[in-house]
Formats: sequence, structure tokens, C-alpha cells
Amino acid sequence: MSTLRDLAEEHTHLRPADIDHLHRIAGDWQLLSDLSFADLLLWVPVDADGTFLCVAQVRPTTAPTAYQDDQVGRIVGGPEVAHLGVAYSQGRIWREGDPVWYGDVPARHEAIPVRLRTAEGEAGEVIAVVGRDTNLSTARTPSQLELNYLTTADDLAQMIADGTFPPPRHPGETTSAPRVGDGLVRLDAGGKVTYASPNAQSAYRRLGYASHLVGEDLAALHRRLAGDPLDGTEASNGILAALRGEAPPRREIDARGATMLTRALPLMPAGVPIGALVLVRDITEVRRRDRALITKDATIREIHHRVKNNLQTVAALLRLQARRVSMPEARVALEESVRRVASIALVHETLSMSSDEAVEFDGIVDRVASAATEVAATEVSVGMRRRGSFGVLPAEIATSLVMVLNELLLNAVEHGFPPADEADEAPVPAASGMVPVAAPEVDPSLRPEVVVSAHRFRKMLHVSVTDNGRGLPPDFDADRGSRLGLQIVRALITGELRGTIELRAGANGGTEAVLVVPLGRNAHDGRTQA
Repeated sequence: MSTLRDLAEEHTHLRPADIDHLHRIAGDWQLLSDLSFADLLLWVPVDADGTFLCVAQVRPTTAPTAYQDDQVGRIVGGPEVAHLGVAYSQGRIWREGDPVWYGDVPARHEAIPVRLRTAEGEAGEVIAVVGRDTNLSTARTPSQLELNYLTTADDLAQMIADGTFPPPRHPGETTSAPRVGDGLVRLDAGGKVTYASPNAQSAYRRLGYASHLVGEDLAALHRRLAGDPLDGTEASNGILAALRGEAPPRREIDARGATMLTRALPLMPAGVPIGALVLVRDITEVRRRDRALITKDATIREIHHRVKNNLQTVAALLRLQARRVSMPEARVALEESVRRVASIALVHETLSMSSDEAVEFDGIVDRVASAATEVAATEVSVGMRRRGSFGVLPAEIATSLVMVLNELLLNAVEHGFPPADEADEAPVPAASGMVPVAAPEVDPSLRPEVVVSAHRFRKMLHVSVTDNGRGLPPDFDADRGSRLGLQIVRALITGELRGTIELRAGANGGTEAVLVVPLGRNAHDGRTQA
């Protein structure tokens, strides 16, 4: 289905600012729908002949809907939308007329003109109409709660017609909570409570206020209830700001181990401040879970920090042992173990600074690549370059993949660009176990370079490590290799990562290792789900 913006841009001549205002209304009109016990439909004019297009719809959570079928995308003209034409052309709320029938459902029509205020703060021209259609099949004598809901809804409807609703949204705020059913308090112009819903009364009781709210000065009450004086002052100032016609940000009040979220909205139909609407929601359990998650996250980060420290200690011990070993083969094996342990420590170091079990892998690859050029046993200056992005990877993939890349990068540097005294021999990859043969010639004009490339496609991570060195021997067979390095690579790729690896000659010489690794549900592409 097309979006509000798509429909408006395709069928109307509304300006971008007009469409943005319609988006703000559609983002905040669940409140009006619930207070009205009615469906709201947003209609925009299509032609001068009185044809209208429905670009958005919301159903009430407090009453049955008037429409079983979705109305978005309908283009209607003639007598069926005569009430919309009156509201649009005359700029007033239309409430007259008899009930109409939608199938077996009787409904009452209302039409509210939508204005966008000018930069000077004056009421602009009508740009759209909100249809308020109430299902009358369950009509009965309204209760005190319903009467207060309807009265407040009429005030907000007038503010839409004036161009003062919805208020500007503060940065970082969403429209999800609190809602009408969570708790509603209505204030008069002096800030005294004229009505409080049962859920609102219950929320204040959890904060420690056992008396009835009606007649209380809510701003003063917030100052008294809040456990933190600063929180109480901010919550109180929010109420006073709404009474002045402003739209303050949402506030939380903590008291007696309970937490309540408040949202204050000014009520100023026809530009006259008559009070405020305060929506409240008990979020004690939500905040308790948040605190538990924060504690859990801190514990996990501390574990990763300690694992990193322990791995660095192991690496240091292996390094000390390597210095005391006289056998060259044993010293090389220990130094390789040091590098492998250090590469794993890099992942845990990154996880210790992350808020979840995922890491930005590009930085880790860059550090591993830099270390490979520094420690590799070669006299040649080899450049390292990364092309593409690995994105954010879950810890279980990152830990194994960093070891794989560490081995491949070291092999590319050491065996693709060996020391000068080995120049007359062919490369012997770390896992080949083969007898050296005559070496292929290397183009002296090429700058020695290793390139790590990565891209994602259909939940798969494709990685290649390519060098422009001497390349593989003609009869090289990776599956028959006996050296530890490539055995580790094969075991991790096919086992832990459930992927594939192929070693082959590069298109322009050198060697290319191609990896394909499936990404699980927790793998991210940048900051979004892959």
C-alpha cells in the first residue's frame, strides 16, 4: 500500500511543508481517535470538483470501528463527501447531518478542517480535512469518563482546525506512550484537576498519593510526590508550561519505588488557553526491566574485559616462553600462537566497549591487517588495503572470522612476498606441506599489496584476501595441506562459521582466498538488520 506522502505527491499539489504537517497529525492522532471513540480518516482534495482522496486512517482502541475495510487510497466525490467539502471550503468543523450507514453499521459523520499555521503564527489556509466517523451501533448513555473524553476530543479537534495541534515533537520522542487508556487527567486554566480517570488515579496511588485527584493543584502535587526534588521541579514546570499554551517534553516522576511517565498537552481551542490534558502511565515494571538489562549489559562487558585481559596474559606468557626456546621451529610456533591469541583478544576488547553482543568489524580487520605487516617475516614493505565494509557482526561470527583473517593475512605477506634469500624458491603456503619448486616471476613494477574485500549479499558475507605476490605452485592442493595455519582456517570456516573457502590464483597474478560465510539473524549491516 502507498504511504501518505506517496499518495499526496501523486494525486495532489500540496507543498512539502503541507505534507509534513499531515504526517505530524497522523503520528499523533491516535489520541484524538481514542478520545472521540471514532475512526479518523485524513482526506485531501484531488480536484476542484470536490473529489477527495483518503491518505491515512486510524481506528479507536476505545470503541468499535466504523469501517471493517481499510479506506486508504479511496477517491470519492459527490454527495458522499459533501460534509468534507463544507469543512474544506468554509474552514469550520461540520457536525450537522443525519447518521449514515456503512453496510450494517450506522455511523455519524463529522469533518474537521486541517490548517497549517504560517511562519508568523497565523492560521493558514485549509490543506486537508479529518473525517471523524463514529460507530453508533453500541450507542448508550455516556459515563463521566466518556463525557470527559468527548469534551477533550472536541477541544483537540478545534485545535486541529486552528492549526495548533499536534504540538511540535521534541527530539528523540516517540508517539507510543502514554495513551488515553493508560491514564488521563484534565486540568482547568488554574492547574486544578477537574477529572482523573481510574487508571490515572491508580498510577498516582503507586506514587504514594491515596486521596482523590479532583481539586488538586497538579503542579504542586508533582513537586511533593517526586523523590528527587529536581525531577519534581521539572515535572511541575512541565504542567505550568502546558497551562501557558506550550508543549513541554515528557517527564518521569519517581517516588516510593514507582515510576510514572507524564505527557502534558495544552488545551487552547480558538487560541484561548482553557487548561491542559495530562496523560500518565505507570512504567515501574518497564524501568525495573531497563535497570536489570543495564546491569546485565555491564556484567557482560566486564566479562569480556576480563577475558581480554586473560588472553593478553596468556599471550605475554607465550611470548616469554618463545624468548627462552632455542629451537627455531618451536620459537616460530609459539610466536604464531601469540598472534592468534592476540587476534581473539581484539574481539573481546571491542565487545567490552559495546552495549550488545555485536562488534563493528571493520576496525578489528584494520588492526589485524596492520599487525600482520609488522610481525611478518619479510623484508618487503607490503601495503594493506580494505575494500568494502564488514559492518556489524555478532560475537560468535567475529571471534572465528578474526582468526581466519589473521592466518590468511600473515600467509599472504610471508609467502607472497618472502625474504630475499627465499626469492629463488616458489611460495610454500603455510598449510601446503609441499616441496618447493621453481618460483614464478613477480612483476617488479607492482607495489606489494594485500587487499581485503567484503560485501554482503542475501544474508551472506563474501570476503576475499588477495595479494599480488608470487602466487601458488602449479600443483597446489589446499585439502592435502598439513601445516597448522590452513588447518585452523578450514576448521573454523567449515565448522564454526558454516561457510566455504577457496584458495586460487588471482586474476592478475598472486593468490586469492575467497570466503563465503552465512550471516545469522543477529548479524547487522551497518546499524540495521542485514
